[in-house]
Order: sequence, then structure tokens, then C-alpha cells
Amino acid sequence: MAQGNGSYDLVVIGAGPGGYVAAIRASQLGMTVACVDKRDTLGGTCLNVGCIPSKALLQSSEKFAEAGHGLSRHGISVGKPKIDIAAMQANKDKIVSDNTGGVAFLFKKHKITAVTGAARVEKPGVVAVNSSAPQSLKAKHILIATGSEPTPLRGVEVDEKRIVSSTGALTLDAVPKRLVVVGGGYIGLELGSVWSRLGAQVTVVEFLDRIVPAMDREIAQQLQRTLEKQGLKFRLSTKVTGAEKKKSGVTLRLEASAGGKAETLDCDVVLVAIGRRPYTEGLGLAEAGVAIDNAGRIKIDGHFQTTAPGIYAIGDVVAGPQLAHKASDEGVAVAEILAGQAGHVNYETIPAVVYTAPEVASVGKTEEELKDAGVLYKIGKFPFSANPRARIIGVPEGMVKILADAKTDRILGMHIIGAEAGDMIHEGVVAMEFGGSAEDLARTCHAHPTLNEAVHEAALAVAHRALHY
Repeated sequence: MAQGNGSYDLVVIGAGPGGYVAAIRASQLGMTVACVDKRDTLGGTCLNVGCIPSKALLQSSEKFAEAGHGLSRHGISVGKPKIDIAAMQANKDKIVSDNTGGVAFLFKKHKITAVTGAARVEKPGVVAVNSSAPQSLKAKHILIATGSEPTPLRGVEVDEKRIVSSTGALTLDAVPKRLVVVGGGYIGLELGSVWSRLGAQVTVVEFLDRIVPAMDREIAQQLQRTLEKQGLKFRLSTKVTGAEKKKSGVTLRLEASAGGKAETLDCDVVLVAIGRRPYTEGLGLAEAGVAIDNAGRIKIDGHFQTTAPGIYAIGDVVAGPQLAHKASDEGVAVAEILAGQAGHVNYETIPAVVYTAPEVASVGKTEEELKDAGVLYKIGKFPFSANPRARIIGVPEGMVKILADAKTDRILGMHIIGAEAGDMIHEGVVAMEFGGSAEDLARTCHAHPTLNEAVHEAALAVAHRALHY
């Protein structure tokens, strides 16, 4: 990235999906913008060591699994597939490079000054950049979009070789014989799936009594059963209390989450994926008057304004789901607010996706949340086993589940487990964004044969009139 000097309408700290999108939108609205990031490449964690490379490996490992046992039913025989990890990693790296290069092109297109270095807020209106050529940037507005970092686990020190974070799990040069994933959330299940498909024996150790705790419980239970059929093992209600590195691998110390007799678990590689924490180190927030909450997140008001004048914050560093698209929406909203427009994010319609096979996708309330809130609701479900397209592509597992208000029929939540769930969920997102009802979806014609017909049938099922189940 280039170096910049002078004064700007907006200085963004962090070039991830929140920061770079905010920079682009602000430039579109006529502001002069600089964006500071420690990395030489733009895109933040997501493009460099997160969303993009992990999905690249997921795609490659799915192709490997399909070649191994998914083509014979089509009358296609290819023999036993072989893995070329170096080529797989090279493909991943090229995808990352293409994406980060695309953001760099957009910065040039929108005349955004990209600055490489560690940023620190000296005071409202001034950002100091520590780099090979230290500089000071003046700004009418400062936006903090520094994202998050892996949460460490006490007693389990990450070395990115035998005990790895999500970053290290993306760059393994060989398939471990035994992989233990600590954490049953999105990241752990996705990366565990990658190496399981490629031949690793994967055990997931989760502190809680279930995986993906933010998801609808019924959907999460079905996901666990499916992953178990694929060979993953689960140790729920279990905590890791320590790790000992040995020449032959790692020995983990485990015990029940509620306390109990200690035991050990041997493996070759450990992936620590217990969540992510806001990254605020070295930003000078306290000195600038920016308040932090008990979870380490920057406090903001309804317009993304921090407790310091002229300083704003978005993305993983503030409250809310730690999702790239949530940060991007906030980036657009804050830029529009700074331009005097009515920027807004509807947090009730932010989708979430787990890119396992099958995928899991969700938007809105879970059934558990509705029960806890005392909301009366109706349920419509439809299994993919009754969907012709799902059978054609050979993935009939899963279902669509729609939750609607018992009185108004307004859709309150949609949850999908199955092929292409991450794409299909947007039907629910759009319907909910416009206050749509289950009847609205039920009355909408869906092409045949498509996976989305399962959404149509689930909407019909809310009123107990599904046609094909």
C-alpha cells in the first residue's frame, strides 16, 4: 500500500470488510479518505486469513470427497483420488491474491489513500501511523474498524505449528492423522470439515452441551448427526485445561465442563477455535476518551459514534454478530450518516452461514429465542428428501424451517440445513426485510425443479398445506 500525508474527511483504521467498504462508500459520497492497515495487502482478516481462504479449502476438500465417493452413482469412475496439498494451497493463495488485488483496484478507482502501518489515535482528529516512514494524518472523522483476533485458551499456547489458530489451520502442509478442534462454532466446524474430508481423524471438543450455540437447536442437532456420519467425533460438555507438546504430537488435558475426573487426549495437531475477541491493542483508545465495555468492545450509540467526539466504530470491534457482511453494512451506514444521510442497519435480518456440508444458514429468531420471549409462533418445515432437485444433485439431507408470528403470519425466522443453504437463506432475508409473511412466500411462484422449492413448501407448511410432504 502507498503512503499518505495531509488532511482527510475520513481516516479509517482497518482495511477489512467493514473498513474498506466504509472507505469506498465515503469516497462515493464525496469525502476524501485514507485507510490505514498493518498488512501490505487490503481486505483484513476475512480476505487474507479468514472467510475467503477457508471457503477455498472447503471447496477443494468437497471436490476431493466427491471424486472419492460421489461420482459413481452417475456412472463416472475416476479411481481413487490423490491429494496434492501444495497445489490446493496454491489455488487458495491465488484466490486470496485476486480478491485483495481487487480491493486495491477499487481503492485506486475511488482515489482512496491506502497507508501501511500501525495506527494510533493521538487525539480526536489525529491518527499517528507507525511505519518505516512515521506520519500523522489529520481527519475530520475517524472510523475504527480493526476487527477481531482469535481468543486465546489458557494453558494451550498457539505456535501455529502443532497448536494452531484458524490462521495456522489454513496453511498446514500435510494432512494430520489426528486433529482435535477445540470449539464447536462456525470456524472450528468448517476447518475441521476440511481436514476430515482430506483424511484426518477429527475430534471436536466443545465446552457447551451443543455445537453452534447461536443456531436453532433442532438444526444444530441435525448438523451434528450429519457430521458424525462423515466421521467427525464430538466431545460435548468438555473443557480443555492444558496441553503438552511432545515429539510425536500434543497431549491435551480434558475434564467435564462442570468439573470431574481429568483425562488426556493425544493428537498430532490442535486447532484452537473458541471464538474471537475485539482487536483494540495499541490504538490509544483510553487516552482518546473512547470507552470499552466489559467484553472489550468499543461502546457506540445508534449512529456508531463512540464516547469521543468525531470517532466512530464498526464491525467485530463493536457489539453484534462477528460477521463480515454485518461489518460491511455498518461501513455503508456510517459513511452515509457522516454524509448527512440516513444510514441504517437492520440487525434482525443479518443472515449467518456455516459452510460445512451440508451448509447451515439462519436469519431472524430461533425457536428457543421465541419461546424464551413468550412469543406465539407457527412452524413450517419441509425436508430436502422430498425435493426433486436435492435428490438429483445427491444431497437429500436437511430441511427448511420457517417460524412465523401466530397472529400476523409475519416471518420471524428462517433456518436451513442442506445443500446451498447459504444462498437459499436470502429468500428469507428479503422477505423479512420487507415485513413479509409466510403466506407471501407461499403465494410466490418458484421454478421447478430447484432447491428453493423447499422454501416454498415450508412456507405452505406454516398453514398446514404443504403439497409434497
